[in-house]
Amino acid sequence: MENFDNPNIENPSSINLNKQEEPFHSRIDMIELRTSLEKVKSEIGKVIVGQEKMIEHLLAALLSNGHVLIEGVPGVAKTITAKLLAKTIDVGFSRIQFTPDLMPSDILGTSVFNVKNSEFEFKKGPVFSNFILIDEINRSPAKTQSALFEVMEERQITMDGIRYTMEEPFLVIATQNPIEHEGTYRLPEAQLDRFLFKINVGYPNLEQEIEIIKNQHESKKEDKTEGISRVITAEQLKNYQHLVKEIIVEAQLMEYIAKIIINTRENQFLYLGASPRASLALLTAAKAFAAIRGRDFVTPEDIKEASYAVLRHRVIVSPEREMEGLTADEIIRQILEGIEIPR
Repeated sequence: MENFDNPNIENPSSINLNKQEEPFHSRIDMIELRTSLEKVKSEIGKVIVGQEKMIEHLLAALLSNGHVLIEGVPGVAKTITAKLLAKTIDVGFSRIQFTPDLMPSDILGTSVFNVKNSEFEFKKGPVFSNFILIDEINRSPAKTQSALFEVMEERQITMDGIRYTMEEPFLVIATQNPIEHEGTYRLPEAQLDRFLFKINVGYPNLEQEIEIIKNQHESKKEDKTEGISRVITAEQLKNYQHLVKEIIVEAQLMEYIAKIIINTRENQFLYLGASPRASLALLTAAKAFAAIRGRDFVTPEDIKEASYAVLRHRVIVSPEREMEGLTADEIIRQILEGIEIPR
C-alpha cells in the first residue's frame, strides 16, 4: 500500500491542486485585426444574407493583397457584396462594366493633347483607384482583358514609356457568369493565374431566401449601400497586410502545401496542374485564414480551406473526365483526402 503520509513521497493530487497552467499568449497581437474584420462582417451583414463563405474569402484576399474572381449566376449578390466591402474601408472605389466594345484606353487611360502648353497629358482611367470592381470580365475581348495583366501582377502600368504605380492597397475584384456564354470571351490561363482566388457563389437556402424577401419588404432605402460605415482606414489595412506576413508556418506545413501542388501535376484526371505561383498563393491565403480566426500560426485546416479557391482556376480537368462531369473541386477534394495531414 502506498504511503502518502511520507513527506519524501509527492502527493499527485496536491500537485494538480497547486500547479497552475500558464495561459497561452499569442506571439503576434491579432486582437485589433480580428475586431476590425468582425466590424466589416457586421456592416456587410446589414445588407447581405448568408454568403458567409464568399465574404470570408474576400476578407482573406484583402489581407493577402490578392485579386479575386467571383463566379456565379446573376442575382446572387456578387457585385453588391464587393461594393459593400469597398465601402467599409476608407479607400477609393471604381467600377468598370466590361462590354464587347470596351477598349484598353477606357480602362487604363489615354494621352490627350493640351492646347495651352502644346504637350500631351496622360488622363488616368478608372483603374487608378484602390478597389476596382470589374463586372462581367469575360464580356470584353482578349485585347482589353490583356490590358489588366501588368496592373494586376506588378501594380503598375506603362504608357508612352512612362511608368505609373498604383496606390496601395490595390485590389481587383472581377465577376463572371458561368452559364451564359453568348458574347463572352474565355479568360486565358495566364490571366486566371493572376487571381489569388476564384470564388464560386451558389444559391441561398430556404431560410436565407425567406430572410432576403423579408428584408426587401421591410426596407425603405433606395440605395442598399446607404448606412454602411467605413470601419478600416487604408493605413490600418496596410498594417494588417504586413501583420499577416508574420504568421508562423511550420516546416511540415510547407511540405504539406508542396505535396498538394505536386499531386495536381501528377494527377491522371488533370490535363494541367498548378504552378509554383499556386504554392505561394496557397501559403499566403492560409496565413490570411489563420489571421481571420485570430491565430498567429497556420494549421492544416487553413490550408485545406484555401485550397479550393486557390487551385480551381489553376488546374484543367482532362477532356475525357470533364465529359463525364468530373469537376476541378472534386479532384482537389480527392487530392486533399489522399495526402496525410501533418501533426
